[in-house]
Amino acid sequence: MIKKFIVSVCLLFALVSFAQEGTSSPYSFYGLGDVKFKGTVENRSMGGVSVFADSIHVNLQNPAQFASLKLTSFAIGGSYLTTKFKTESQEEKARRTTLDYLAIGIPSGKFGFGFGLIPYTAVGYKISQTTTDQNPTTTQYKGIGGMNKVFFGTAYKITKNINIGAEAQYNFGSIETTSFRFLDDIQYGTNEENISEVEGFSFTTGLTIQQKVKSKYTYFGSLVYSPETDLTIRNQRTIRVNNDVDEQPVQNSTFKSPSKFAIGSGFGIVKKWLIGAEVTMQSTSDLKNRFDDIVGVTFENSTRYSFGGYFIPNYNSYSSYLKRVTYRAGLRYENTGMILRNKSIEDFAVTAGLGLPLGGTFSKINVGLEIGKRGTVYNNLVEENYINLSIGLSLSDRWFVKRKYD
Repeated sequence: MIKKFIVSVCLLFALVSFAQEGTSSPYSFYGLGDVKFKGTVENRSMGGVSVFADSIHVNLQNPAQFASLKLTSFAIGGSYLTTKFKTESQEEKARRTTLDYLAIGIPSGKFGFGFGLIPYTAVGYKISQTTTDQNPTTTQYKGIGGMNKVFFGTAYKITKNINIGAEAQYNFGSIETTSFRFLDDIQYGTNEENISEVEGFSFTTGLTIQQKVKSKYTYFGSLVYSPETDLTIRNQRTIRVNNDVDEQPVQNSTFKSPSKFAIGSGFGIVKKWLIGAEVTMQSTSDLKNRFDDIVGVTFENSTRYSFGGYFIPNYNSYSSYLKRVTYRAGLRYENTGMILRNKSIEDFAVTAGLGLPLGGTFSKINVGLEIGKRGTVYNNLVEENYINLSIGLSLSDRWFVKRKYD
């Protein structure tokens, strides 16, 4: 298992080593950037549904799921994203390769533990804007960076059917933005550089329910709550005109990470099939930008609806590999909470995926496909049509067990 762990980390880090930014979306201009993490490959392939209490896969959306683990599980995932940006008059394409998560879950009797790293938000945009008045002015905007989460969670199995869990996250990251403004007839322009260092703690609590219905059917329930927390932002601003450099005083700020509440239900036969749905609500109406001088955007509370499931023809088939494969599919709709030019920015996606068993083990290669659209071309906004291919490794085995024989 340790050898598989090392090889898997090396392979996936090689895959994402040439990645620059985690996003190329102009919508990452606002707030702390795009929220990139939407669950493990297994969950994303089902539209984001995560109600299933899995005994061999790490669930990173509800900390109560750690108590359901029977085997130590290592999970790592990455994505290859292709996006076509479209306005009323232009089209462009961009590609990004990113690391999505790295985590380990460890069972211990009625307890379960988990820890890992998640690149949570990403900033990565290049925008050019030209005015059409008597003195045309061109402004070029660029941003890179994002925020990461290091987390540690623990869970306890209260009864055979109920788990509770809690998770603490340390958030950290850096966002660097520049804006270069110049007049067409003037040789030199003004370059403004902003650097924001983000840090702070956040917390999540969770509850899961797994109840037999009749003899072979099972009901799954899930609750997740994250309270609003304050993140500290240390800001710096530098103005450059030709060779002149001016360090501008700018106040540090506090960014309110919104509270989140998610509820989900599922029904199915364990190791055979599951159908589930989830609703996630966030208090994003209180969001602000890192700097108060960014205008043109307001926020409202966001809501995400997820629907999906999986099917396994015969998980212990010896005659057919395809019958042991897990087939996943789902839908996702989200009101992102961002309002630009009086238009709410929405995101819709269709998802599908496969869980490919590795030999005779409990480990799997998980592949997911997400095809979606965000935004609109109306009101001079940007429509994003994207295809996201995700690959994850889920390695499960018994660790910390003494061998009886050498």
